[in-house]
Amino acid sequence: MQQWFPPMQSIITVEGEEERKPYFDVMEEVVEKMEEAFGKCSKGKPFFGGDKIGYLDIAFGSFLGWLSVIEHDYERKVLVEEKAPKLVKWAERFVADPAVKGLIPETERLVKLSKALQIKWRAAIGKI
Repeated sequence: MQQWFPPMQSIITVEGEEERKPYFDVMEEVVEKMEEAFGKCSKGKPFFGGDKIGYLDIAFGSFLGWLSVIEHDYERKVLVEEKAPKLVKWAERFVADPAVKGLIPETERLVKLSKALQIKWRAAIGKI
């Protein structure tokens, strides 16, 4: 999981598609590793730990809202069925589960928050 957040933050912070490309590449690598990990951990069950949401589901699932912001803002899907079909299905089950439903903020709310964070992060690295 620690490989996941820095590239997400960097995508929001840097300007220009070329500057974002290496961070998208890292995120795609993480998705590939998570797809493999999901297959091993879940053993064909709906969630990482089996039949019910567990720790890994919550840890990875907490990034789904922010992932939707990146996909919205930069019009580039990261979690795609062609590369991670099991993980895409997992994400659908995760957000639809009664234990989670309604807890992940709406994309539009997170988009607004990301704009504020973008200003803060760019200022912190001297890009404003």
